[in-house]
Amino acid sequence: MRDPYQVLGVAKSASEAEIKKAFRNLAKKRFQEISAAYDILGDKDKRAKFDAGEVDAGGNPRGFDPRAGGFRGNPVGFGGGAGGAPGGDREFHFSWDDRGGAQGFSAEDIFSELMGGGRGRGRRANQPARGEDFAVAITASFGESVMGGTRRIVLANGEQIDVKIPPGLKDGQQIRIKGRGGAGRHGGPNGDVLIQVTVATHPFMSRDGNDLRMDLPVTLKEAVLGAKVPVPTLGGTLNLSIPPNSNSGAVLRLKGKGVPVHGGQAAGDLYVRLVVALPDPPDAALKQFAENWHSNFDPRARMK
Repeated sequence: MRDPYQVLGVAKSASEAEIKKAFRNLAKKRFQEISAAYDILGDKDKRAKFDAGEVDAGGNPRGFDPRAGGFRGNPVGFGGGAGGAPGGDREFHFSWDDRGGAQGFSAEDIFSELMGGGRGRGRRANQPARGEDFAVAITASFGESVMGGTRRIVLANGEQIDVKIPPGLKDGQQIRIKGRGGAGRHGGPNGDVLIQVTVATHPFMSRDGNDLRMDLPVTLKEAVLGAKVPVPTLGGTLNLSIPPNSNSGAVLRLKGKGVPVHGGQAAGDLYVRLVVALPDPPDAALKQFAENWHSNFDPRARMK
């Protein structure tokens, strides 16, 4: 199949409304042509006459000139009024609704008919059709995406519903709510609500699969002597033990404090990377200490 954008003649940046409009315009252009072809090929006797060369593609007898008088041909099949009387025209009149299809002839109906799913035009108009899907886009906070939450949204029909955001939702994932979309036609099922979720970034935390990662600033004293320091997590503040002589870049793990996992599996972990931070503005006492401190330690010895 060709690229869907090329088939509809729209750009990749096209909006939902522009896509629907393109579909409607193309369907309008093809509808009469398809109806005319089906009017001939879908009728055993008319098809036999066409195959035998007795009538043309418009349903008119070969050699017949509509300008010379008699009944007029029409774009959707054989001419003729009731009983085949001359002078009559038979036409299909339809208008387009907001669902992108003709009233009585939705896109599903048309394609079902072309694929052999229908059995005649009379039945096609009353065939059950699924309702329209409602598309909604939301931005979830980083905490909502990890821990879960509830968000109220407004649908295309003006209805407001509360949507449950499941724990562990990833950026770009979709939430489907079955049966809350547009109403089905002629007994068909309702459409669904499709919620496209974008996850907002966190100021100091990131996600790595089911694990979370963050940088934790510590003072020089805490890094040298060790300490218990508070760590802000999505589930609340916890105390983390910093071992003595901890270098900047050392990584500590808080088990089970990452992303919750479904199916009874263990949750991910939270990995905390220590970053030694100096006072800002500079501390005079620390500066004096450093000036009087003497050591043979060379932190770049491995680079020589």
